[in-house]
Amino acid sequence: MKIIQFIKDWTLPISMSLGVILYFVYVNLPFLAGTKPFVNHAVAIVQPVLIFLMLFLTFCKVDLSELRPCRWHVWLLLVQAGSFSLLGGILLLFRDMAGAVWMEGAMLCLICPTATAAAVVTRKLGGDAGHLTSYTILSNLLAAFLVPLLVPLVHPNPDMTFWGAFILILGKVFPLLLLPFVAAVLLRYLWPAMHHRLGEFHNLTFYLWAVALMLAIAVTVRSIMHSNYSFGYQAGLAIVSLVCCGLQFWIGKRIGRIYHDSISAGQALGQKNTVVAIWMGYTFLTPVTAVAAGFYSVWHNVVNSYQLYQQRKQEKAHS
Repeated sequence: MKIIQFIKDWTLPISMSLGVILYFVYVNLPFLAGTKPFVNHAVAIVQPVLIFLMLFLTFCKVDLSELRPCRWHVWLLLVQAGSFSLLGGILLLFRDMAGAVWMEGAMLCLICPTATAAAVVTRKLGGDAGHLTSYTILSNLLAAFLVPLLVPLVHPNPDMTFWGAFILILGKVFPLLLLPFVAAVLLRYLWPAMHHRLGEFHNLTFYLWAVALMLAIAVTVRSIMHSNYSFGYQAGLAIVSLVCCGLQFWIGKRIGRIYHDSISAGQALGQKNTVVAIWMGYTFLTPVTAVAAGFYSVWHNVVNSYQLYQQRKQEKAHS
């Protein structure tokens, strides 16, 4: 039991380390060289499936009566949509700018939906998990709409028209981010016994996330190794993600404070589903932008660890 608890406590560094190790072990075993096309194809299929299952099982636990829209939802959606569109507009005007990939990395960090685990952290910090879960669904909807609309303009495919690329990306992003919620709601009403049964497997979401993160990090390492960008340029993506993380937590808390819900709003804007961001980065943008999303998973977990530490400290002081 102690080993299992240790793994749970250190899942983030373990998954990230395994992703790096497995990549280098795999590419350095000559007899596996012939399997690379198959593995690349398999990962491209497995990763979205893991994300879908992770979201689906999470939404199966959601009590629809707890979903409540509030005013800060509107402001946070405007912040996400506005910042993503602003950076996209700058890239459209200055296509050959030196920091284009940094801008793409920032766009990835800004439009990424709220993490499915954010409700758990919000509840532990004393926030409103219902408001947070509602925003998680809204942020998925926003990303499903804006990513297909802007990415073909910012990162055009020379072999496709805008509408061709739009339909292609929409067909991948929209079902992945929205169908899990729709499927969970339909299952609740059409097959309540199965819905209840799946809700009991809430711990499975945690392990799916760990495997998905490991694969995402492995793909990110591959992007780094096959990239033409220098180490310094890629390190810049880590700094970009750090700035985006800090700003989003700060802006979220500032807006939430106006509506007496700073914890929920801060987590909603700051804690991201980085597995989705990494997948979007290497699938639709310059692959190396996945580095920004990979480091974001480190930064927001550092922020969460600090917040939970401060929360425990306050609870001990008042006990």
